[in-house]
Amino acid sequence: MILITAPCHQVLVDTFSKHHQVIYEPRITLQQLHEKIKDVQGLVVTTRLKIDAAVLDKAHKLKWIGRLGSGMELIDVSYAEKKNIVCISTPQGNAQAVAEHTIGMLLTMMNNIPKSFAEIKKHQWIRDANRGEEIQNKIVGVIGYGNTGQAFARSISGFLPQKILVYDKYKTGFGAGLIVESELNDVLQQAHILSINLPLTSETKHFVNEQFFQKIKQPIYFINASRGEIVRTQDLLKALSLRLFKGVLLDVLENEKIDQLDVDEKKILDELLMHHQVLLTPHIAGYTHEAYFKMSAYLLEGLVQKGLIHSIFGDPSKS
Repeated sequence: MILITAPCHQVLVDTFSKHHQVIYEPRITLQQLHEKIKDVQGLVVTTRLKIDAAVLDKAHKLKWIGRLGSGMELIDVSYAEKKNIVCISTPQGNAQAVAEHTIGMLLTMMNNIPKSFAEIKKHQWIRDANRGEEIQNKIVGVIGYGNTGQAFARSISGFLPQKILVYDKYKTGFGAGLIVESELNDVLQQAHILSINLPLTSETKHFVNEQFFQKIKQPIYFINASRGEIVRTQDLLKALSLRLFKGVLLDVLENEKIDQLDVDEKKILDELLMHHQVLLTPHIAGYTHEAYFKMSAYLLEGLVQKGLIHSIFGDPSKS
């Protein structure tokens, strides 16, 4: 039995159903999951349910967990592996979508598109104050060089920036062409455009904080479409008040359940939205129609490669 606990492309359900019993419950609650997990051999998740030891201890037949997308912070991977449960994610499925979305946000902000459109709606035709900037000849900084960081660097390289400074604590030997393997301080001090592409772990939570911002030496365009908790929002607000940014482009927030924010969280969000340099989208960067398919397709491919399912599936990148 395979339990799918999140919305997914129909190709996933159809392919699993050829050889397995499939339960598709994208709105399943955590309590319901606890009740059903005992009979499940394969589990498909996203970011809604926490798969911790309490769940895994009841999963007596579970052989694998498939994560649609990137980021395994809600899965106790080490505990699962101790129980011989294979964990697979599909970061390559939405990396290009995130890269294109963030570059779209960047171009929008660099060319004053939201501001000038708002002015036109007021019948104001203002040109000089809305003069834009070009990416060409800017120094781009990338922190984190996994699937998404690489997709962002590859995509923005088409604009021929001066160079792309990349910092990754756990990778070396990747510098080539425009890509310059760099130390964190060099990235922060030189970049005109800075993109955060990190997974959320105990090490990266609030990695972007007041000390981080203090190392930035010039006004920058700051991009985060990875995880909201990587950035300490209160410190971001302080940096905004110090005019540290030309633009802050966010697809994620520390707490994305904005209908459930407490008083302090609402105050922080409202203050963030008051700044004209800020542009926010609701965690949709990796949610294109193409990525929706590719995440399911890459999960199927990964499961086949590991011998966990017996269905043959084509190359997702060609669809």
